[in-house]
Order: sequence, then C-alpha cells, then structure tokens
Amino acid sequence: MEPKYKRIMLKLSGEGLAGSDKFGIDSEVVARVARQIVDIHNLGVEVCLVIGGGNFFRGAKNVGQMMDRSVADQIGMLVTVMNALAMKSALNALSCKATVYSGFSAPQACETYSFRKAMQSLENGEVVIFAGGTGSPYFTTDTGAALRAVEMHCEVLMKATQVDGVYSDDPRTNPDAVRFDAISYDGVIAKHLNVMDMTAIAFAREAKLPVMIFAQAGENALVNAVCGNVKRTIIK
Repeated sequence: MEPKYKRIMLKLSGEGLAGSDKFGIDSEVVARVARQIVDIHNLGVEVCLVIGGGNFFRGAKNVGQMMDRSVADQIGMLVTVMNALAMKSALNALSCKATVYSGFSAPQACETYSFRKAMQSLENGEVVIFAGGTGSPYFTTDTGAALRAVEMHCEVLMKATQVDGVYSDDPRTNPDAVRFDAISYDGVIAKHLNVMDMTAIAFAREAKLPVMIFAQAGENALVNAVCGNVKRTIIK
C-alpha cells in the first residue's frame, strides 16, 4: 500500500460513527475507524481530522421557532467535541498519540485551537483532531475542515460520506443519478450539487485545495482512499 499524500485532512461523517442505531456513538464503529486512521498514520501520512456531529444533532436542520440558528449551531459545535474526544480515546487505546483542538474554549475537555500548537502536534507525529468548527455559528464542519486543511498545509481534503462520490443527484433516491470521476469547483457550484457546503467549496477553490469525496463505509475504506484504491470524485 503506497499512500498518495503525505499530509491529509480527513473529514468524517458523524452519522458514520452511529452504527446501526443511527444515533449516538457506537464504540465498535469508532474502534474500527480508529484502527484505519492508525494504519494510515503508520504509512507515514500526517493526519488531520474533523468529525461532523450528525450522529447527535444537525444545527441548521434542527432550527425551529423556539431555537435561534446561532444557538443550534453552538449545540452542533459541542457535539463535534464529543465525537472528537471519543475518537481521541480510541486512538490512544491503540497507542497512537492524538490531540483535540477546539475552535471555542473548552479547557477542561481539550486544547483551544492555536495554529502554532496544532502544527507542532502534527510535526511531532500526533494525529490532530479539530473540533468545534470555526468557533462561530453559521459555518458548517465542512467549512471548518477546509479552513484547517489550508492552515495546516494539507495536500487534500478527503471527505468521507454516505455515498462513493459526487453525483448529479442523490443516488439513494434517484437510480439514474450519474457519478463524476472528477469535477471542477465551479461545476459543483453551478450545478448546485449537495456534496459540501458551498462556502467550503468556494474556500477550497480560492486556496486551490483538492477535495476528494468517497464512501466512509466498507472495509479499509479510509486506507484505500489515501492510497487511491477506491471509487471517488476529485473536485479541483
């Protein structure tokens, strides 16, 4: 197995950690994902990681008449810290050093994000987990992952999702949806393809950060994606 990249930003789906219950954290699923991350790390790849919060709460989608969007997003950011801490524990159990950096201050749970400290952790051989999004509401974890990927000088943003690439429509509901092997940032925006937050796509375009979309499920899916042995779409 030969990795295609030396430093990556891996964006995992929070829903992908929930297992068959579709809610919460399935410890067996987290352990399986952690083992793959360790395998990637052992290939000599420097790993940055962001985990969504969809297994507990989806900020914008949970906004109702009784909840302001800013409050909903703050709840969502707290959830990402929970997922990050669970993954850190799973990595530590496999003797892999990892540090969680949050976009907002939660000193009793994790480090507050600092570019210099996070870069030092990465260069010291740790897996660096970014939680809490950007620290501000109205930005998704996709945008937070893109921002941290650029700050950490990652070669690619690898987004693991429920499907194996970018499609013309949702393949889970439309059997005629067409998958793209590659597509431009402008193509994603012009076609209104719902694969990432448009702010994240525009930011990646500005920074010339390639984005890989692939399926999180499947045996060794993460390792295979890093080595280029998986169905995926490249956005660049």
